Amino acid sequence: MPAKTTTATRKPPARRRKPVPRARIGKGLTVPKTVPLHARLGMRMALIAAAQMDAHKSTVMTRKDAAILRMTHEGCPTCHGNGQIFTKGKDGAFTGSKPCPAKPTKAKASRVKVALAARFSPDKRTGLVGWTCPCGKREKPKFRDAKEATKALRDHEKKRHGGKSVGGAWYGQGVDQPATAPKLVTAGEPVTKTDTTSSMTDEEWEAQNTPLGQKAAANRGVCFCCGGKGALYSARNSQHITTVCPICTGSGKHRADQNTP
Repeated sequence: MPAKTTTATRKPPARRRKPVPRARIGKGLTVPKTVPLHARLGMRMALIAAAQMDAHKSTVMTRKDAAILRMTHEGCPTCHGNGQIFTKGKDGAFTGSKPCPAKPTKAKASRVKVALAARFSPDKRTGLVGWTCPCGKREKPKFRDAKEATKALRDHEKKRHGGKSVGGAWYGQGVDQPATAPKLVTAGEPVTKTDTTSSMTDEEWEAQNTPLGQKAAANRGVCFCCGGKGALYSARNSQHITTVCPICTGSGKHRADQNTP
């Protein structure tokens, strides 16, 4: 009777881990008012430190996930070693990210190399997504994908802008590509022109401005600042001035970075 032969089980290639909810240190704890003042101050400082430690731990875990993707997709012609693909709109604006559909080039990554890459490597933010707000607040790339970055942007709007949308954009850092935040307003001086043949009054001239809300402009596919006209109208002492819209640069079209993702 021939001897039985056993085939070695093949280890499946490494896959991207899904985010799992992690217990936050100090969650649900409050500072009682019955304790002395110095004890309350100490408790508040402890809760603040716990929140910062939890945020740092979550950021490091996200960097580890990105490092695993880079190592297992090293030399991949589809994502160029990034582990995921950043998508862009027709105007070149960043629209989101998606996992690389190609098969990983390596089955596993060293735990030591992953830990070092997540903490000390200059590419520790590569493959992650950040966001920027017109108010000047800017978050460095530390989110797994655009969905997680959107949640953080919504939290910022609730705290800083009362829950109202003021416009924002994502930006990602790829392999051999620095993380540069997109420009929300076109740089450079606007082009102006004075109309000397108009018979309108100053009020009638300025009434040509038709600005729209962010949502309405996005639905119509036009610029929210000029309402799709590509120009802004101002008047002073019967001097009528037409200015090229600095947001759409005169095209009147909607851009992906004009409103929140």
